[in-house]
Amino acid sequence: EIVIDRPTDIQQNLCADKAYDGKPALKTIVAHGYIPHVKTRGEERQEKKRNPAWKARRWVVEVSHSWFNRFRKILVRYEKLSDTYMALLHMAAAIIAYRKVGVIYG
Repeated sequence: EIVIDRPTDIQQNLCADKAYDGKPALKTIVAHGYIPHVKTRGEERQEKKRNPAWKARRWVVEVSHSWFNRFRKILVRYEKLSDTYMALLHMAAAIIAYRKVGVIYG
């Protein structure tokens, strides 16, 4: 469900990874009014052959999930109360941000 109405005067683009390369997924993307931008399977491999210095990029969400998965207390949820769990998520996010700032500015 979309909470905020989309602007009608601009095109809506959707960037997706190789998992959404199939016809059913593309059909759903187009049916919802998006212009799909999906890398096909093998496209990264071909780019690597053409340019050996090229590195594949991970999606921001995947990287963020990876960072959060390093916190075992979050990965395996032992907390019964949602408030406690949310507090741990916020603390993990703060630690991740602190580490990233330290890498950039430290």
